[in-house]
Amino acid sequence: MQYLVQMKLANNVRPASPQEGIRFIEGFVLPTLEACKRLEDDKRILAGGPVGGSIALAMVVNVESVQDLDELLEGLPLWPLMETTVTPLTSFDGRRAAVRSTLERLKGQ
Repeated sequence: MQYLVQMKLANNVRPASPQEGIRFIEGFVLPTLEACKRLEDDKRILAGGPVGGSIALAMVVNVESVQDLDELLEGLPLWPLMETTVTPLTSFDGRRAAVRSTLERLKGQ
């Protein structure tokens, strides 16, 4: 199943000093980008990437279950510091079939 995952840095965790910025980048940002690249190479992240001009990610993730999704996201070093929104996606074929079914039902009334 595919999910649209949007993650943005929570407001209360911005680094306040250069030293905190260094720790933040080395401990969270770079390891997360490396993990996402591996997930992309493994075809678990199908599209998306870092959002320009912000500390945020937007990606389409392909997993077998919600538990797999949880494990994938919780495995990202930045995850505990992010506000995350997950939207389940359906396929274009699936939506077309549902709309056609509704159309037929409406025509039959």
